[in-house]
Amino acid sequence: MSEHHHHAVSGKNLLLTIILNIIITISQIIGGVLSGSLALLSDAMHNFSDVLSLVVAYIANRLAARPNTQEKTFGYKRAEILAAFFNAAVLIGIGIFLIIEAFHKFYNPQNINSVWVIALGALSIVLNALSLFLIKDDTHDNMNMKAAYLHLLTDVMTSVAVVIGGLLMYYFNLFWVDPLVSVLIAFYLIWASIGIVKESISILMQFAPSNIDINDVIGTIQKNENIENIHHIHLWKLNDNMVLLEAHLDFYKNLTLEETNKIIDDLEELLHNRFEITHTTFQCEYKRDDDKSVINN
Repeated sequence: MSEHHHHAVSGKNLLLTIILNIIITISQIIGGVLSGSLALLSDAMHNFSDVLSLVVAYIANRLAARPNTQEKTFGYKRAEILAAFFNAAVLIGIGIFLIIEAFHKFYNPQNINSVWVIALGALSIVLNALSLFLIKDDTHDNMNMKAAYLHLLTDVMTSVAVVIGGLLMYYFNLFWVDPLVSVLIAFYLIWASIGIVKESISILMQFAPSNIDINDVIGTIQKNENIENIHHIHLWKLNDNMVLLEAHLDFYKNLTLEETNKIIDDLEELLHNRFEITHTTFQCEYKRDDDKSVINN
């Protein structure tokens, strides 16, 4: 059975991106403390979460590449899904924390050295844009890298908001803009992360892929003139790229093993081409007295 090949992640580019985000984080923490800007510190925390997410992404990617063994028959294929869930959950937590801190700032406004805010916000835009360029090609069919890419993309957007806020403070002394920008950053973080959390949970819980209608799969299989019934179906994703199907097949005739193999080969190719199902396990039966429920508990 042919497997679905996907783009190999470049460890070198990921490592460079980690270094760039460490530079951004340290500079923004120092600048945030010196300027008194919550927005800058918020952006620094966001960038620090990027460092964590990218490190986790790097480790998970290396683990996922390890071969399967007798003790770990699926290898570490789900390491990247766990990493994606962790990264997105961290962003939601940071978003909630920033909202709470921003409300404190609203009630206790402070003068802010906006030159630091503008300069370091601009630095973050440049370095994060470079980071996006480095890992862009690695985001295809890889939820873990998509999560890391989302971190960096939100960083660019939040840094733009930080710079705009800094300009408003510099020219118009609108210091309430600083916590406002923090709140906007926080809500965007939460909104952008929920989708990844939901998708990673669905894979970890072995739910059927949302883009595949199981009734269509059943109909496709039962169009084969040799198959009387399909039951005990399980359809799930192992990771971003591997969709697995297992089921019992009732045959009309007591076919030879060679004849059954030919039918299974045809079904595997058909299911791969139509639904991108990469691995199938069929239990072939003839006049077997078992539970014929499509979904068996």
